[in-house]
Amino acid sequence: MPSFEITPTGTVRNDRTDVKHTDNWGAVRSTITVDERFGDACLQGLEGFSHVEVLFVFDQLPELDDYREPRPARGRSDLPPVGVFAGRGPRRPNRIGVTCCAVESVDGRELTVVGLDAVSGTPVVDLKPVMAEFRVQDVAQPEWVSRLMADHFRP
Repeated sequence: MPSFEITPTGTVRNDRTDVKHTDNWGAVRSTITVDERFGDACLQGLEGFSHVEVLFVFDQLPELDDYREPRPARGRSDLPPVGVFAGRGPRRPNRIGVTCCAVESVDGRELTVVGLDAVSGTPVVDLKPVMAEFRVQDVAQPEWVSRLMADHFRP
């Protein structure tokens, strides 16, 4: 397969620096500073949206050497082993993360969001406004996911 290169569009700044602290992101306020090459009006119009999808790179964790063996999420023995594409953890191919965050404010090239589960210094790949027409309805998931995520977005 051909490889590709992605240049970050911005950077996350917040109070979270420990990549091993993976819960309690719900009240985390992050400011994403978009690179100056996009100009001061690059976020114009985003303030009209309640939420934005932030695509970012888990750059502070290495990729795994082998993804073939199913593993329980976060190494928890009370959860079933699943394949790499049945989870959303940071140790994944290309280390790409995506989170739907509440838009708090837009100021020039600075976007402040709440609920982004990325540590300070994380490179942002893209920002996409959340539109109702793209959101899925009636999501189904296994029971264990709710146990896994119980504290993830709590304040």
